[in-house]
Amino acid sequence: MAAERLKNHPRHRDYLECVSQSQLEKLHIILRDHMQGFSLEHSLASFHLDPDEDLNKLDDEELTRKKGQMDELFEKNRKRKDDPEFVYDIEVNFSKPVLEKCSWDEESDDEF
Repeated sequence: MAAERLKNHPRHRDYLECVSQSQLEKLHIILRDHMQGFSLEHSLASFHLDPDEDLNKLDDEELTRKKGQMDELFEKNRKRKDDPEFVYDIEVNFSKPVLEKCSWDEESDDEF
């Protein structure tokens, strides 16, 4: 919200018209983190998408930012019909994972 207000402010509008909203948001987060005593590395690490990160534990602001990053990455990697590398029907054979047997699989319950 702060980045949007900054971009639309009459005093800054001419200078920031070529700067994307996402760049301003990132700059705002880095500056806010710096004022709270965090290092630049910490701020930049928060922009990294970790596939093992539990998004259920994030607050609303952080979750919205992560979803925005995922949307940007999706759009960047998305193949459209107009792309020269676009293939309509791709068939991929995936190898079946080796399933480990568990001891409870071998036991049978006659009660159920």
